[in-house]
Amino acid sequence: QVQLVESGGGLVQAGDSLRLSCAASGGTFRRRAMGWFRQAPGKEREFVAAINWGGGGTSIADSVKGRFTISRDSAANTVYLQMNSLKPEDTAVYYCAAGSPFGPMPSIGSGVSYWGQGTQVTVSS
Repeated sequence: QVQLVESGGGLVQAGDSLRLSCAASGGTFRRRAMGWFRQAPGKEREFVAAINWGGGGTSIADSVKGRFTISRDSAANTVYLQMNSLKPEDTAVYYCAAGSPFGPMPSIGSGVSYWGQGTQVTVSS
């Protein structure tokens, strides 16, 4: 069993930056690919970014490429989402996700074994 707790969300203005953190507990973090997803009101959950279990490979959604980066600190059992140049359309609840041990990076519809509870990000214009 893996528990994921997100933090770092908040209300910011367009152009600002935020860093989301996802702390994992329950073991096996180092063996799991991790991901970030988001869901805006009235919309389906969408993929944002993922990082493989070794930390050497990442995948970033086109909508945030060049502005968001994902990283992980295995010693701290934490995955991060650095969000720069935020836009109002980035407003959503952001969810952390963990994949299966030694499995592929999480994506919509597959590869997610555990979800966090989410953290709200609101970007004002």
